[in-house]
Amino acid sequence: MGHDRPAFSLTDAQRIDWLRLIRSQNVGPRTFRTLLKHCGSAKAAIERLPEFARRGGASGTPRICSHADAEREVKAAAAIGVRLVATGEADYPLRLQMIEDAPPLLAVRGQHAVLAMPMIAIVGARNASAAGVKFAERIARELGEAGFGIASGLARGVDGAAHRASLETGTVAVLAGGHAHIYPPEHVGLAEAIQAAGALVSEMPIGWEPRARDFPRRNRLISGLSLGVVVIEAARRSGSLITARMALEQGREVFAVPGSPLDPRCDGSNGLLKQGATLVTEVADIISVVEPILGRPMDLAIEEPEAPSPHDSGPGSDERQRIVNLLGPTPVAIDDLVRLSGSTPAVVRTILLELELAGRLERHGGGLVSLA
Repeated sequence: MGHDRPAFSLTDAQRIDWLRLIRSQNVGPRTFRTLLKHCGSAKAAIERLPEFARRGGASGTPRICSHADAEREVKAAAAIGVRLVATGEADYPLRLQMIEDAPPLLAVRGQHAVLAMPMIAIVGARNASAAGVKFAERIARELGEAGFGIASGLARGVDGAAHRASLETGTVAVLAGGHAHIYPPEHVGLAEAIQAAGALVSEMPIGWEPRARDFPRRNRLISGLSLGVVVIEAARRSGSLITARMALEQGREVFAVPGSPLDPRCDGSNGLLKQGATLVTEVADIISVVEPILGRPMDLAIEEPEAPSPHDSGPGSDERQRIVNLLGPTPVAIDDLVRLSGSTPAVVRTILLELELAGRLERHGGGLVSLA
């Protein structure tokens, strides 16, 4: 797993700029990357946010995170032992960097070395059966002994069991909220144990209290960190199935443990098996699939910044209108917008960026977009 990574490190001033940009209104990880590419730096992007939003049809100016707020967050993070690691820096997990919506800054607490291990995610029911918990512990322990780190979401049930069983060999808990808000509260002690031997990671502001919509967001990081995701007991509509779907979108392996057809907790995991997930009854089932992947070099998309043009007036209003007319509530592929509009990919990307910063665009997995 030796990867020669180009040495890249943000200065303190650049880290503040990156934080200000990702914490500004309507800027998500994909928009952040597009802005950086388009403007050349986070500092330049912040200066142009109001202009982009105006061109996208925003009525007011988007809320931009202030320098003071960003500095406060960096200080609050440092006070509890959290480091903000940027994509491209040596401590940023390589596999996570490969997903299209990787967080530009990852808040990490604990042992950074764990993030360099090959990871397997283990997820499942919060109200897991005793058998489900026992199997999660066994798989996590045996994967740990085989040299794999375990990624999970610190939830009750399967997640907690997987973390506990891999404390000594390496485990990573992905938080739905900020580091100052461990959820569920009864896992504060487990989080402290993980910090001592593994790592806790989050993309949210330090004091962020998790809401329902933050959990699916977190799930893409669990699968993004990993070579594959093992699902143990998942009901038909569950967060674990969202993690499995995201794993597929990210090109990760999906494994499922078969369960009783009489147990509703197994409906989703059994459904994954019908759809072609790899069946798992022992740890060898997982290792035999991921071992060949470990030998392959990882492709990291290095994006060159576009030449920033401070005086560019942006796409024409007729071109912008043509693309807005092609958009609707149904998600469409960006490639289709390019083809149908007759505009260049750069122009389409710029218009989508403007619409997003104006709060008029929603991005979906697989490069799809729709009007908000």
